[in-house]
Formats: sequence, structure tokens, C-alpha cells
Amino acid sequence: MTNTLVDRPHALATLDARGIATLTLRNAGVLNILSTPVIRDNTEALRTLAAREDVRAVVLQGESPRAFVAGADIAEMASLDGASARAFISGLRDLCNAVRHFPAPVIACVPGWCLGGGMELAMACDLRVASENAHFGMPEVKVGIPSVIHAALLPYLIGGANTAWLLMMGETIDAARALSWGLVNEVVPAGELDGAIDRMAGALAAMGPAAIRQQKKLLRAWEPAHIDDAIEATVAEFGAAFRTGEPQHFMNAFLERKAREQRG
Repeated sequence: MTNTLVDRPHALATLDARGIATLTLRNAGVLNILSTPVIRDNTEALRTLAAREDVRAVVLQGESPRAFVAGADIAEMASLDGASARAFISGLRDLCNAVRHFPAPVIACVPGWCLGGGMELAMACDLRVASENAHFGMPEVKVGIPSVIHAALLPYLIGGANTAWLLMMGETIDAARALSWGLVNEVVPAGELDGAIDRMAGALAAMGPAAIRQQKKLLRAWEPAHIDDAIEATVAEFGAAFRTGEPQHFMNAFLERKAREQRG
């Protein structure tokens, strides 16, 4: 039996009899894009789930199977200024932190695109399972902004050289390379993704809930001491980027190019 715990316009959370919660980011377009309403609803959903002792593991997924999350909403960001940019990125930071500091393990289900803010959200999860069709990237520099907040986890996860290439080149990598770099824990054929996620979540839910929560707490404690400070420091850098005019220029050019492509 599965119960619905959260039902918001952009977030649906259910809990099954094993204690596995599934949080689905929804009504966010075909690529599960992070706009302010989407960020807000899912942050609140995670806070609701975190208050429940019966949640033993969380599966985080997007409603559209084309992506986990393909980034933040460029149309929204193109109109930001320094102050509103800080407010926007602070909201995304809070969502990622709600995942990273969630008391129970969180698994990211990555069937397709995982880009920018979506990759930051995936990195905030404890475990990441990807379809062989998945692609990962941090293309922010191509639209005039630096990669910030939980991109600070990248050197810890994949090393300095890989991080520098990913962030400075803004290119994408496939699931096989993501696995070889240590960015994801498992890659499976597309048709086997749901089963792999269920097995992993089921194994976590079958363990002693107190021990699993203690282990996650310890994993956070073992991370480099500066990580949280580094994440926080990037908020100001993101705001400063929007005072240069570069994000507005490159983002509007991106939106115009997409509009032309849609018109054929």
C-alpha cells in the first residue's frame, strides 16, 4: 500500500509499506526544469518528509522520463538582477541542502539529462543511479554564469582535473564516463532503471533505520570542513555575475535560438 504524503503543484511525495518515499518533481516541462515555484514546492516537500521517522529512504525523480533535471529555468534567470539572482540561487541552495542534510538516504534516479542546477541537486543526493542514456554537464559558463552552490562538491566526488574540465568547458559527458569518474554509483539499461532503484532503496529500507541515519550523519561529518562554507560563498558570486550583464546577454541569445529552432 502506498500513501500520498505531499501533493503540491510541483511536488508529489508517496510512502510505501517498506518506508520508501518517492518524491517526484512535476509540472516542470519535458525536461523537469527548476523554476522558483518548482524549487519551493520540492523544498517544502522534503521538509515534510524529514519530519517523519517512518521514512527510511527517499527516491528523488523527475516526472518526465527525458531527464532527472535539465537545469534551472533560463527564461526566469534571464530577467534577474544582482539582488534577485541571489534570491533565486539561495532557493536552489536550500533545496539542495534539504537533500544533502535529509536524515535518511536519498537516491537520485537519472534516466536522461542531468545538467546545471539539476546536477547540483543530484550531487546533493547520497547515491545516484543512471540509465545508460543519461548525460551530465555543467554548461553554466555558456550562458554567462559560473557554476555555484553544490558544484563545490565536484572536486570531492570526481577530482580536481575532471572538475576543471567539466566546469570550464561546459561540455556534457555520457553515463559511462560519469561512472568511471565516480559521479554515479551505477549505470543500467534504460528499461532496468526503475528496478535497480527499487532494489537499492529496498536494501536501505531493510536495514536498521537508526544505523542508516547515523551513517549518513557521519558521512556528512567526514566531508571536508569547508564544504558548507564554500557552498554559501558562491551565492554572492552568482549575484555578482548578474551585475556584469553577461548572463542576460547569453541567456537571451540562448532563448532566441531555441525559439527559432521551434519555429523551424
